[in-house]
Amino acid sequence: MLRKTIEIATPGTRLSVAQRQLVIERPELPKATVPIEDLGVLVVDDGRANYTQAVFVECLAAGATIIITGRDHLPVGMMLPLDGHHVLTERHWAQVEAGAALRKRLWQALIMAKLRQQGRLLEETHGQDSGLAALAGRVRSGDPDNLEAQGAQRYWPRLFGAAFRRDREADGPNALLNYGYAIVRAACARALVASGLIPSLGVWHRNRANPFCLADDLLEPWRPIVDWKVYRLHQGARTPPSLDDRPTRAALLSVLAETVVVGGKRWPVLLGIDQSAASLAKALTQNDRAALIVPESLPLQPDLLDHGAP
Repeated sequence: MLRKTIEIATPGTRLSVAQRQLVIERPELPKATVPIEDLGVLVVDDGRANYTQAVFVECLAAGATIIITGRDHLPVGMMLPLDGHHVLTERHWAQVEAGAALRKRLWQALIMAKLRQQGRLLEETHGQDSGLAALAGRVRSGDPDNLEAQGAQRYWPRLFGAAFRRDREADGPNALLNYGYAIVRAACARALVASGLIPSLGVWHRNRANPFCLADDLLEPWRPIVDWKVYRLHQGARTPPSLDDRPTRAALLSVLAETVVVGGKRWPVLLGIDQSAASLAKALTQNDRAALIVPESLPLQPDLLDHGAP
């Protein structure tokens, strides 16, 4: 079942729980309810929102992730469910004891997948992949040649124009990218915890101030799906889209419901991330990079969904 992603953005919203339903009360609007078990991600983008304690307890117990945003609409924190996986200890030990060779091979696979996805997006938007598929085939264990960075130098100017620079502090497309990545990163963290892994212990990312290093590892091949959404938002807009516009944020949140191919099967992005996280746990437990599955397509269009895509 595809769980819902819900954004709370009406000023003064009150959230509570009654009879396993999330109750949403907004000023001058009808009361709304959502079954707790249907929630995957709850984004609260309302500085005046108030909650009962049961909102956090029931949502987290049901496996949902709660994201709180700041004044700029970007996430400032998240709460993850910590229900123990049935083989939690085994997977924690496998993760802790994973050798450098395995971690490098896993990073290689993630970067190869990222470059291929970036190439697919350039092929779709500009008719050719700027050599990114070939670059992906040259990535070695641990990416010692930093082909990820070389790919970025080709990718960003081609996708958004020669003047574009990827800058986490900038407005415009950068702000939308930041928001989309944060949402997908939260989904990665949630899936990793659900798979019995420690989200702070990365296979490549290392930062003692970052509690989600492993989520940042897993995020890499999923980033181009956010890029795809941001590109489409800009191409179809009369005025530049902004995070101040609720429809823009809703469109970015909807990326979790897009359909992609993962492990040879079609999945909504949110469930595809679950599959990818579970395969990472398997790869670590079995010391087998080949067990890792990654996204193999950009979001499928309706005509492909109806006519024989895998």
